[in-house]
Amino acid sequence: MTQFHLATALFERIDKYSDRTAIRYRQNCVWREISWNSLGEQVRAAAKGLLAMGVKEGEMVSIFSQNCPEWIVADYAILCLRGVSVPIYATNTPKQAEYIVDEAEIGVVFAGAQEQYDHIRAMHGGSPKLKRIIVFNEGVNLAGAENAVYFKDFLKEGRRAGGDAGIDQRLQRASMDDLATLIYTSGTTGEPKGVMLHHSTFYHCFVAHKKRLEVSDRDVSMCFLPLSHIFELAWTRFALNQGMLVSCCDDTAKIVEYMQHEHPTIMCAVPRFYEKIYATVFEKLESAPPAKKKLFLWAIKVGEQVFLLRKEQLPVPPILNIKHKIAEALVLKKIRGVVGGRIRFFPCAGAPLSKKIEEFFHAAGVTIAYGYGLTETCATVTCHEKYHSRPGTVGKPIPGVEVRIGESGEIQVKGGTVTKGYYKKPEATAEAFTADGWFRTGDVGVIEDGFLSITDRIKDLMKTSGGKYIAPQLVETLIGNDYYVDQVSIIGDLRQYVTALIVPAFDPLEEYARKHNILFPSREELIQNPEIVQFYEKRIRENTKELARYETVKKFHLLPHPFTQENGEMTPTMKLKRKVINEKYKDVIAGMYK
Repeated sequence: MTQFHLATALFERIDKYSDRTAIRYRQNCVWREISWNSLGEQVRAAAKGLLAMGVKEGEMVSIFSQNCPEWIVADYAILCLRGVSVPIYATNTPKQAEYIVDEAEIGVVFAGAQEQYDHIRAMHGGSPKLKRIIVFNEGVNLAGAENAVYFKDFLKEGRRAGGDAGIDQRLQRASMDDLATLIYTSGTTGEPKGVMLHHSTFYHCFVAHKKRLEVSDRDVSMCFLPLSHIFELAWTRFALNQGMLVSCCDDTAKIVEYMQHEHPTIMCAVPRFYEKIYATVFEKLESAPPAKKKLFLWAIKVGEQVFLLRKEQLPVPPILNIKHKIAEALVLKKIRGVVGGRIRFFPCAGAPLSKKIEEFFHAAGVTIAYGYGLTETCATVTCHEKYHSRPGTVGKPIPGVEVRIGESGEIQVKGGTVTKGYYKKPEATAEAFTADGWFRTGDVGVIEDGFLSITDRIKDLMKTSGGKYIAPQLVETLIGNDYYVDQVSIIGDLRQYVTALIVPAFDPLEEYARKHNILFPSREELIQNPEIVQFYEKRIRENTKELARYETVKKFHLLPHPFTQENGEMTPTMKLKRKVINEKYKDVIAGMYK
């Protein structure tokens, strides 16, 4: 196996691409570029700055920030010293961040904006190892902070300090067995666990993705998901390793605007991204003139026929080809224009994706490389490939990764991309692996013709008082696809029937209310209006009509406020903390069972 290290691999790309653009980002409403040479110089300067601070080999350094070029520079600077990069979600609470800083014994933290800086400052006295805060955003107020410095000034310190020889010596000792990254899983229950990912882990990940997906140094990858999440971090490192241009999105609310400016060819996204676009398109279609609606549906049907043929590498008949060109010009090209017009494929994972939504995007000419993975597997376990996809599944195992179905239908994984364990948690590590060395994912699934399908989480499976098993994620996905639904939490464990807590999508709901002359002094009164309750009841019934009777929602309650991480109801990766939600809304839930 070729010796590999993320930092040395980056410098090889810098030598190859030199003056080409490596990163694009927006600053003060202006798009700016960083060349490969400039990226290398900044990484070196930051590494020298850390070296001057006394950062040792194997020492852990945190990055607590939103996506930005500085995040990437800091990440590789840490790796240059054979250090360990420890990301913290920008949305983490002070308590969550402090847990990571304390357990990993962090001495240096890169902080993004004022919120992250204030969180770190709040814990400064309580974390004995913490000695320096390096702040990316120059708008952050550092008044009275002796141990804080702006990133720009930190780079200047590094340049003055020298130390290139020291960096080169460390890289000469670098090994694939070095620990590269420690990513803490948020967990829906219990305390976070630091997943250890070595340079060898990323090597196997890169090799597998190169074999499975068609990528090149001509691609533009939009960095949209948080870099603190393994999905985006592994992909962005892979993108740079392949010589792609990486465009940073620092404001997820503006992602469509950013895509239409940058015209990316690849972008990682979670199912909610597609659900929102799909729901918006079809909601607007409902009020469209009949002729326009008929044209749209015809174009999608034609696109689907062509997709199915091309998927199997079969020729497209001449008549269908002509129809497809018309559908392209009148409808399909416009749909792709929403996401920049040049997307070759969307890597997608993180939650269930509706089959009908996946098929819709494929029909429009937008390939979704839907897959499945965990932090512990360096993101990807399975994913679709261009000519061998099956909507409704999460694809086949990537090269070098083995998947089997164990007891209780649990998906178990083996391969070079699998973690060696959890940091400082030997018992949790032992529990995570079977006696013969397979990683226990905790997810339930089936394999058919080599394609893996996820049915639910083992811990999430609910059993009604009548003995029927419910997969809540399936029900939540069907209801959550609705244009007027923002969040949904299913209840049903040991209950006589299924109920739901639903957070409406208030912007379109309020627009609907005004259009139908429904007065609402407040959101609380709006969701209590009988017309609105009946409106949701009808939509829920329609969206879940394919479910078995025991799976359908019998009662629901509309909530005026969303589930949030700040209130402890969501993890940083936006997964529901069911126990917290059930406890917080226990009186509301009890009312639905009277």
